[in-house]
Order: sequence, then structure tokens, then C-alpha cells
Amino acid sequence: MQSHTLEFSQPAHLVAKSLIGRRFLVSGCGGIIVETEAYAPDDPASHSFRGPTARNKAMFGNPGTAYVYRSYGIHWCLNFVCTCGSAVLIRAMEPHWGLDVMRERRDVSDDRSLCSGPGKLTQALGVDGGFDRWALDQYPFELGATRIDDLNILSGRRVGITRAVDIPWRFGLGGSPFLSRPFN
Repeated sequence: MQSHTLEFSQPAHLVAKSLIGRRFLVSGCGGIIVETEAYAPDDPASHSFRGPTARNKAMFGNPGTAYVYRSYGIHWCLNFVCTCGSAVLIRAMEPHWGLDVMRERRDVSDDRSLCSGPGKLTQALGVDGGFDRWALDQYPFELGATRIDDLNILSGRRVGITRAVDIPWRFGLGGSPFLSRPFN
């Protein structure tokens, strides 16, 4: 597989936008990325803002690796590491592959509910803390090399944070019914 290091060696907000419309699978389950959020090291909402810790160590590692953490002690969240201290949160996907497995993991039948939020997405894909710091260009991950062209990509405020809320680093596929929440 081609290394993703160069692709992720750029500012997180550029990577976040470029991921919209790309295919992403974990062990054969997945879909099309429809929503992302970017976080940078000088961003007060970023886990890396105060420097390296045991929890955010992956954010200071190699570009093109996974940063997986537990949110509020409940849900796992999957991020793609970019430049040092920056990452992209994968917020939502349009599910396409491994639907039966994802429905069973989530115990839902409505496909719109499978991956329409970061915690739902990781549960559907079977991602947990054991995936932290794994390379995105190796099994079980599969990230499509190209994305759909001519997409209506929206940007807006990030959600679920209390600091730096005005930074428009949330990106989404316009018109998608699979977003975690609508854009204003």
C-alpha cells in the first residue's frame, strides 16, 4: 500500500476538507467520509494545546496514523494525525460496506444512524483504543486514494467544544443525510 505520510504532512484543516468524499474502511466495514473536524496545536480546543500527554501522544507522532481516544469516558473517537500536534476527527460517514456487521455492532436498522457521529462511527467500525497509533495505510485500515470530484463541501463551526468555537474547521458533504448534525 502507498504511504499516507506525505498526504497528512500538511495543516489539519486542509486534510479535513480533502477527506470529504473519500472511501474509508476498517476490516472491510465502512463507507464514504461525509463529515470531519480539524484541530491544530495552537487551537485551544485541541487535545494537543497544552503539549504531549499519555492520552494525546499519538497527535505528536507520525502523520498518517490513528489517534483514538475516549470521549467523556463513553465513546471512542477516531482521528487522523497530520502535522505535529494536529489531527482530523472523523465525525460521520455514509455507510456502504459491511452493513450487516455494522448494524449488528450498533444494534440499529436505520443506516442513517450507523455512522452519523464520531461515537456511532467507531462503534460501527469496531474501533477502540487498541487502534491508537496504528498506520492508516496498513490493514485493517483502507483509505481510498481518490475522492469524488465536484462535491458541495460545506464548512462551519465545530461542535461539542467550548473553546475556539468560531473556527470554521468542520467540513461536510452538502445535502448528505448522514451528517452528525446539519450545517447552519
